[in-house]
Amino acid sequence: MTEKNQTDPTTKHHDDQFPAHGDVGQPGLDSETAPTPDHGEDSYVGADRLKGKKVLITGGDSGIGRATAIAFAREGADIAFVHLPEEKEDAQETLKHVHDAGRRGHAYAADLTKDDAAEGVVGNALKDLGGIDVLILNAAYQRKRSGIEHVSMDDVKKVFGTNLTAHVALTKHAVPHIPEGGSIITTTSVQAAGPAPPLFDYAMTKAAQVAFTESLAQELTPRGIRVNAVAPGPIWTPLIPATGFPESKVENFGGDTPMERAGQPAELAGAYVYLASEEASYTSGAVIPVTGGKPFTGA
Repeated sequence: MTEKNQTDPTTKHHDDQFPAHGDVGQPGLDSETAPTPDHGEDSYVGADRLKGKKVLITGGDSGIGRATAIAFAREGADIAFVHLPEEKEDAQETLKHVHDAGRRGHAYAADLTKDDAAEGVVGNALKDLGGIDVLILNAAYQRKRSGIEHVSMDDVKKVFGTNLTAHVALTKHAVPHIPEGGSIITTTSVQAAGPAPPLFDYAMTKAAQVAFTESLAQELTPRGIRVNAVAPGPIWTPLIPATGFPESKVENFGGDTPMERAGQPAELAGAYVYLASEEASYTSGAVIPVTGGKPFTGA
């Protein structure tokens, strides 16, 4: 769990002002993101809610993935996660926090859009962790589009490959090894319900992830495997300055929410912990919005 004192959520992170960011390009790195996102390093306090769980996370090097890895480790889980080769420095920081929590941690450098990458990652996690109880499909790619007539089809294929095809491949190879009581959690987005034209292809994949979650829950729940999703709103992660947004958009990121601010990765970790825990034993096929008050009514 996070800090116990109740706080006004509208002012909790208002001291974090976002300076103008030029486009840093993909992949976004923690070192290129100012202010540094809050992953719960100093605030998340575990309570053994996931003791002994074996967890595989994609995109665990930074942002929501790192916050989830920290929270799960402090809840007693062992962690394996995937990152791109260029994200090695960020991955080492995540590993440090996992090890500091006294848990086993393994990081795999892999491009999940490549053939056989998903099968290799699942195989490594099974070997290193001794099994997979929870699969968290979190890795994502997005770029701002300037109009449908200007979009690069190769880049669209990269969005679909990262956000959809890799998810299917990982799930295909992991499901035979997930025991009864295990779960799958997908990171979708508020874009699934309220798509913005500059992110139309990203929004398409996020809406498809909702359908994936709901349909897979109907298939796997009778086998004792729960399938759910978390739908973040505007969250301050390295992906944001790497998206190609105008500088003014980055400076005012999250200002269009009822809370008038962006969320921090640490503010999502509890949703993933809940969905992986025994407390969510009757929760499958659900999407939990963490949006700063933005409506989420499904895709």
